[in-house]
Amino acid sequence: MSIQTSTALRAAWQPVHRSAVPQPRLVVAGATGVLGAEVLRRLAGSSRFAHTQVLAKEPMATSTPQVSILEVTDDLQAWQTTPAQVGVVMFEPPRLYYGRERALWTPAPGQLLALAQWLRRCGVHTLVVVVPHAQGRLPDAVKRGLANLDEQALSALGFERLLLVRSAQKMPTPSATGFLNKTAAWMLSTLSYMIPATEQPIRPAKLAEFIDLALHLLPAGTHVASPELLWRAADQGDTQLVVKAWLNSRSEPKPTL
Repeated sequence: MSIQTSTALRAAWQPVHRSAVPQPRLVVAGATGVLGAEVLRRLAGSSRFAHTQVLAKEPMATSTPQVSILEVTDDLQAWQTTPAQVGVVMFEPPRLYYGRERALWTPAPGQLLALAQWLRRCGVHTLVVVVPHAQGRLPDAVKRGLANLDEQALSALGFERLLLVRSAQKMPTPSATGFLNKTAAWMLSTLSYMIPATEQPIRPAKLAEFIDLALHLLPAGTHVASPELLWRAADQGDTQLVVKAWLNSRSEPKPTL
């Protein structure tokens, strides 16, 4: 059956009916350091969020209308709520030689619960928290489960989707002076080679990619991304395949305290 040209043209000019579900709004706390900058770049640059707000201690200008600054203080109880559905929390300290990062607000680990409660009041239903830990020192019992009472309370706040990403911190370079101190620091630094590869920090770009994909694919419930999982995602190259296999796996233990 042939189709007339006029019919095809009328069909081409018909408006496209987009989904009635609005895109979520994103709040980022701790957009500092290499990881924070990479996560913000990926998420704010994607087309999956209607708007992105970044918490800061001072007013700042942004280069894109899709990103704005929400000025806050250290008194979390006095914060005004802002409409949001997705939240990302990171704890990497700012690089002080970047003036922009000095103005951003980075939470302290002890502020996590109060911050999460504020996010719930804002309407956030999906939360990702990047939990840094000392490489090689995380007990096996908490690699895939909840590590402390704060995380237990966090999982009880009513988030539809909660993801704790256990990312190993890079060991700081000791600043020793004197021959004996430098020798001792060098001898201690050799211990880092004894840490398994699966416990080593992964590149911030790969970690940001993991967070981006997890936000897109994460089902309801509380999930903990272990250091081994992050290493597999970085080592195998196809992060999306690793994330899908992890989320579809029934063998992943449920978080326990």
